Amino acid sequence: MRRIQQGFSLIELMIGLAIVALVLMVALPSFTIFLQNAQIRNAAESTLSGLNLARTEAVRRNTLVRFQFVSDLTAGCVLSTTSLAWAVSLADPTGLCNQTVGSTAAPQLIQTRSGTEGTKNVAVTVTGGSTAIFNGLGRLQSAGITQIDISNTTGACEHLSPSGKMRCLRILVSSGGQARMCDPKVPVPVPPVIDPRAC
Repeated sequence: MRRIQQGFSLIELMIGLAIVALVLMVALPSFTIFLQNAQIRNAAESTLSGLNLARTEAVRRNTLVRFQFVSDLTAGCVLSTTSLAWAVSLADPTGLCNQTVGSTAAPQLIQTRSGTEGTKNVAVTVTGGSTAIFNGLGRLQSAGITQIDISNTTGACEHLSPSGKMRCLRILVSSGGQARMCDPKVPVPVPPVIDPRAC
């Protein structure tokens, strides 16, 4: 009569652990890059959402609405072109970013976003200032934000360096008020070819 074997031998367990460790060592760098790229996309989508909200609110209220990058969401906030924190408001939120959203007190914040929400390694570079003011027609009221480059502090962008691993993104804001996200890595196609991913 044969005995039924139960469990694993120590050798089988060690071989299994060695295989798992090897797979983790191979997959970890790719997973890290995936997470960093996800943070870049999260920051870009959030910023694009804020710009679109400001434009929509300007049309809905038929008044000027601001989208502004700010240093943080405290009472000491200042305008910034390198911070991911932003505020959509009816008046300039400088020094008042800690006000309650929806309050009728100045600056009448409509929505805010902290620069640390799921995007701790993301860097932003804004061209054209820190403010975009939309009028009741959804157009930019005056010169302001024209381009927002979103990258990662832990590595280089693919479109800037041959050794770059991060897929950085860009948001373009037209004078008509339309904001769109694009990928600087994608080459600009020659007409009649159209690629909406290209900048």
